[in-house]
Amino acid sequence: MDATEVLKTIAQQVAVCEKCALHFSRKKTVPGEGPANAKVMFIGEGPGFYENEQGRPFVGPSGKFLDELLQSAGLKRSEVFIGNVVKCRPPVNRDPLPDELAACRPYLEQQIEAINSQAIVTLGRYSMAHFLPNAKISAIHGKASWVNGRLIVPMYHPAAALHQPALRDAIVADFASLPKILSRAFSEKPRAEDHAPAKPTLLLQPTLDNPPIEEPQETSPAKKDEDENSKDKPVQLSLF
Repeated sequence: MDATEVLKTIAQQVAVCEKCALHFSRKKTVPGEGPANAKVMFIGEGPGFYENEQGRPFVGPSGKFLDELLQSAGLKRSEVFIGNVVKCRPPVNRDPLPDELAACRPYLEQQIEAINSQAIVTLGRYSMAHFLPNAKISAIHGKASWVNGRLIVPMYHPAAALHQPALRDAIVADFASLPKILSRAFSEKPRAEDHAPAKPTLLLQPTLDNPPIEEPQETSPAKKDEDENSKDKPVQLSLF
């Protein structure tokens, strides 16, 4: 099964998933979108109000900001894969719970394996914790590290700038440095997978071992997309 078929199958599985309580309140699942051969993946936290309505990631206010950030980094939305650690909207945009993260973890890991991207940009604490569970985003944002042969670049969630404008300059600066980080990283350390690509596989019985546990230690969490006016709407080697 090629990567395109794997992603399609994952989306079908997500659409009927009932592994956690989030399925009770969702309108549409948001498996993620982008080409199966994307060189860069962007992974956020979870769908917000607008994503829950449309079934697409990052289509609300923080999504518009992400589009601007991608453009500033010389990237097009159509050429990257964008997803989240959880595929259904947590009620009133609350943080995802450990069991919800664990339930969605196999889907995300299958997507990462299938796409086999050269770099993964994490957006916010929860996606960062998937790869760097003991890190603090305030300390490592914008700094690239190799994790299991992949380049991981932690960033603040775009919504953080909407909730805390003081973070906007840091987010803009991090994205401005992204082209240089990617260029240097790809030239300095080719991935082993580039020489022997792994075939994407589907986990028919997902394992939930060692789910990422998010410690509520940040005073400026990167929140999801949306509409605060209506709550009922719906080690690693550091390179730089």
